[in-house]
Amino acid sequence: MAKMYKIYEALNWASSYLEDREREPYAAEILLQYVLNVDRTKMFMNFREDMTNEDFDQYEQVIQKHAQGIPVQHIMGVESFFGRTFRVNKDVLIPRPETEELIFYALERCEKLFEKEAPLSFVDIGTGSGAIAVTVKLERPTWSVKAVDLSQAALAVARTNAETLQAEVKFLEGDLFTPLDQNEQIDVVLSNPPYIPHSDQSSMSDVVVNHEPHEALFADEEGLKLYRQMSEQLPGRMNRPGLIGFEVGAGQGKPVSQLLQNVFPQDEVEVVYDINGKDRMVFCRLTPHV
Repeated sequence: MAKMYKIYEALNWASSYLEDREREPYAAEILLQYVLNVDRTKMFMNFREDMTNEDFDQYEQVIQKHAQGIPVQHIMGVESFFGRTFRVNKDVLIPRPETEELIFYALERCEKLFEKEAPLSFVDIGTGSGAIAVTVKLERPTWSVKAVDLSQAALAVARTNAETLQAEVKFLEGDLFTPLDQNEQIDVVLSNPPYIPHSDQSSMSDVVVNHEPHEALFADEEGLKLYRQMSEQLPGRMNRPGLIGFEVGAGQGKPVSQLLQNVFPQDEVEVVYDINGKDRMVFCRLTPHV
C-alpha cells in the first residue's frame, strides 16, 4: 500500500526535490495550493492533515514537470497580474511583476497629465497575453483601448483574457503601429516589447528559453531594435498632452531614453527604477507646444 503523506511532508519532499534540481523551492508551495485547490492560509491550516493518494500522485507529477523545466504558470495555465488571473501558455510571455510597475507608474503620471475621467485613447504594442491592455481598460474604464501583436496565437490568448475579465479591448494583428488607422492619434502608449539581446540566451534559465516564445523575448540591435522603430514612428502618432511608457531590460534605460529624446527633444524623458533597483521603465511626457 502506498505511503500516506501529510501535507507538510509532501511540501518538504517537493521543496527538497526541486532544490536538488536547481529549481526554486518556493514553486513547491504554489503547486501544492494548485493541486489542493486552496489558498495559502487554508493550506497551512491543514498542514498536518493527510493528503489523498490521488492528490499526492498529481502533486508528484507536476513537481516532476517543473523539475524538467516547464514553468509553473504553464502547468497551472494561469498567472496572477495586478490582482487578476490571466490565462497563459507557450504562445505568450508570462506576465512579470515589473510590468505591473510599468502600469502603476504610467497611470500615476496620467493623473497629473490629463483631466480626470478623460476618455483617452490608449494603445498597447506587443500585447502578448493582453495583460497590459486588459488591466488598463479595467483600471480606466472610460479609455478606448487597443492592443497590437504580430502573433495570431498570442492574440487568441489575449482575447480569451479580455472576455473572461470582461474588458472591452480591440485587438489588432500586425507590426507595431501598422494596423492602426493611418491618421489615428494616441494619448497614451505602453509597450513591453522583446528586448533581450540574442547574445544573452546562453546565460538564461532553460525554463524561460525552452518554454516562452523567442519572438517575445529577443530583439536585434542588442535588444534595442523595436524601441528604435517605435521611437521613429511615434512623433506622427501622439497627441499632446501625451504619455509614452516602455518597459526595458536592465542597463537599457539610458539608450532607450536617448532614442525618445532624439525624436522629442523638447519633452521630458525619465528613466524609472523598479522595486529591485534596476532601470526598468522609460517614460516620455509630451506637453502642449506653447
